[in-house]
Amino acid sequence: MSLSSHVPAATDAEEPGQRWFIQRPKVYPADVHGRFRRLKWLALVILLGIYYVTPWIRWDRGPGIPDQAVLVDMVGRRAYFFWIEIWPQEVYYLTGLLIIGAFGIFFATTLFGRVWCGYACPQTVWTDLFLWVERKLEGPRTERIRLDKAPMTAHKLARKASKHAVWVLISLITGGAWIFYFNDAPTLLREIATGEVSRGVVTFAGLFTATTYFFAGWAREQICIYVCPWRSFQAAMVDEDTHIVTYQDWRGEGRAPLRKSQSWEERTAEGHGDCIDCKLCVHVCPTGTDIRRGQQISCIGCGLCVDACNEVMAQIGRPGDLVLFDTRSNQVAKAEGQSATVRLIRPRTVIYALIMLVVAGMMVVSLAMRPNLDVSVLRDRAPLFVMLSDGDVQNAYTIKILNKTHGARTYRLSVDGLRNAELSVASVDGQSGPALTLGAEPDSVATYRIFVRVPRGAVASGSTDVTVLATDGASGEVGRHRSVFIAP
Repeated sequence: MSLSSHVPAATDAEEPGQRWFIQRPKVYPADVHGRFRRLKWLALVILLGIYYVTPWIRWDRGPGIPDQAVLVDMVGRRAYFFWIEIWPQEVYYLTGLLIIGAFGIFFATTLFGRVWCGYACPQTVWTDLFLWVERKLEGPRTERIRLDKAPMTAHKLARKASKHAVWVLISLITGGAWIFYFNDAPTLLREIATGEVSRGVVTFAGLFTATTYFFAGWAREQICIYVCPWRSFQAAMVDEDTHIVTYQDWRGEGRAPLRKSQSWEERTAEGHGDCIDCKLCVHVCPTGTDIRRGQQISCIGCGLCVDACNEVMAQIGRPGDLVLFDTRSNQVAKAEGQSATVRLIRPRTVIYALIMLVVAGMMVVSLAMRPNLDVSVLRDRAPLFVMLSDGDVQNAYTIKILNKTHGARTYRLSVDGLRNAELSVASVDGQSGPALTLGAEPDSVATYRIFVRVPRGAVASGSTDVTVLATDGASGEVGRHRSVFIAP
């Protein structure tokens, strides 16, 4: 199924702010009531609730550990999500989430078109909220158009100023909430209240405030039409069995206004269909799209035009769903008088679902089986080895022991692959032998410089493969890391 690249031009008045991207008339979305509008309000309330409330959810992880359920601790180099704790070296979990998210959008688009864009995209959610404020303070669509065309007066200035003040307040709360995800929320709120907040927090909060205000208040649909790349990607995601917003032209054309004295028999005889060309479907569209022109990349699939058209059809006594969510294959069948079918299970939906399940399964298994201990070894390269006065050969290593538990641990460090090896720790007197006892603080990386000494006759010339072992004294868990021992 191909999508037209046509970008509709609304017929309403322009406002200077709308020229920041491209010269096009400003879109004044009208209010509408119906099941899709209610669904959008429900999605808005749920998503904004999750966004604003999540940083305040507490999760007890023990003493000395952040108790914020969802937190990206940049200072501690850790990310927390309820019972899951992610370390920097486990960034592949983030990769897995991105893969699941991407294919989740592919999956939803294949089934229902741009449902993500119409209901869950942050640009859509906050723009919806800003438009609600605009309608409350400046009135319905026709009144807003007249207000923008009118000369500047004290009354107009007051209404405009109040609208932008509320927009800035929402943007400020939005930017502040985002910063709470990277700092302990109660602590940061106290710092903000007492004026002790850091410059970095102020900078990032200001940045997110400005972008929210600009994108949702000024850019609006232009982000969806000109900036967002998803508008182009969707053409590769949909097919003949994708449910998308559709105008039934076989029923609605030819369109013409309905005269009061005209009967439907007379209208049909004149070659007119159910569409009375009221343009309400265009007026309620957040992007100003005329769905009657066919599928277009500017359509975000919100379904508000369906609500508007059904309202008009009810008023004139005609069947609803002249505009509806339907598939291209169903439209062809209906036009030919055949029954419609629904094919949710298709090769591409199966493939997308399997990819998500496989990646999610791998992440779950990895989380369930991941160790609480990790060892990394870096051998000194200058010098490669040291010949001691008694003829022994010595190599130096920097060993890091990662303790992922919330308690202090001791580990038995040994080297496998060398005969008669003796280990010692730099800066620690009195400890040497075939194994060392080393400690690590809770949720930390302990770093040690280790010397491995081997009699000259007990090691072959050149490189010998060895394995450094760290055994947890409490749980018996073993961390391993391969390295080499160099001898002349």
